[in-house]
Amino acid sequence: MEIDDLVRDLPDDTIRDALPLKWGSVEPGTIPAFVAEMDYALAAPVADAVATAVRRGTTGYAPDHDLGVGEAFAGWSRRHWDHEVDPAACVVTGDVIAGIRLVLETLCPPGPVVVPLPCYPPFRDIVGLAGREPVFVTTDPDAPDQATTALDLDAVEAAFAAGARTLLLCNPHNPLGRVPRRAELEALAELGRRYDARVVSDEIHGPLVLPGTAGSPTFTPYLTVDERAVAVTSASKTFNTAGLFCATVVAPRAADQAVLRGVPVAQNHAYSPLGMIAARVAWSEGDPWQAALVARLGAQRDLLEELVAQHLPQARMRRLEATYLPWLDLRAYGHDDPAAVARAHGVAPAPGQAYQPGLPGHVRLNVATNAERLTASVHRLADALTR
Repeated sequence: MEIDDLVRDLPDDTIRDALPLKWGSVEPGTIPAFVAEMDYALAAPVADAVATAVRRGTTGYAPDHDLGVGEAFAGWSRRHWDHEVDPAACVVTGDVIAGIRLVLETLCPPGPVVVPLPCYPPFRDIVGLAGREPVFVTTDPDAPDQATTALDLDAVEAAFAAGARTLLLCNPHNPLGRVPRRAELEALAELGRRYDARVVSDEIHGPLVLPGTAGSPTFTPYLTVDERAVAVTSASKTFNTAGLFCATVVAPRAADQAVLRGVPVAQNHAYSPLGMIAARVAWSEGDPWQAALVARLGAQRDLLEELVAQHLPQARMRRLEATYLPWLDLRAYGHDDPAAVARAHGVAPAPGQAYQPGLPGHVRLNVATNAERLTASVHRLADALTR
């Protein structure tokens, strides 16, 4: 079966209603490339399962069990990453950010939290909402390639030595589009043990490692190197189901599981039965669709590289290893906020300063669309920056 038979474009006449945040918040004629949603129709097994559930009236409160989400994720993890996950370690929550907040509030000690920059903007917000102070560790924006864009472990150790006891990891990284190497994760885990610090790993992009050349990195679940850590993940990014609300906190230690399951309902309640059904079906029946998706996203990544080389030759862009969200360094074009300039020319990438305040000249782009829109996006971006 061809890729496009599985991963189909949303029709132009319904895309605005299908993705109201992405397409409904830009002017007609503008291509939205800021929010992490894909312009693709749902995987058929997921769409069918949710439609069937709605028809039978499964729109009430979520039950006090996970409708098979833990078992399904354990199967996915075993098939894709050779990682054994105990289904009992999986605790459902509303989304990844809600899960991170839950873990910070219940499992992590008081004190500062290390947040590597650039970062997904809600990382900074959730640290404060959980009553913690962020300590920022910055990645060198001039690192020449993904191999050298590693987490600054010396800075992490300094933060741990100064009193931080938690680190938020994004694995794979958003917005750098990078897959951390296993040796780096092992070194981070050793630092955590030495300083009695805990890593909370956001792994929502784990299924989105893209095809590449020989020697390309593979996804390493952080729990395979650190028995003290907690991971938070969801099928929503891979399967475009963020609005259905279901994520999973994976806590290997029985004591942590007991704490998470014992919190008041008001502290962990925002997951839905439709989200649980979608997650279970995605994790258990979504392998063919996911394989077609990463193949299509890999082709989009390759097309972007060609377009940038031709139309934005002064741009710097490290090869996208994972996600569908490349990070572009456009400082050579002289605009502090190239996203604002681009929006006036009909394309709306995400502004880099949302991910690292004070860092000029960067944007995050979304390539999870069709080739025609991606081509038009780069043409418009180049037109905006080179006028």
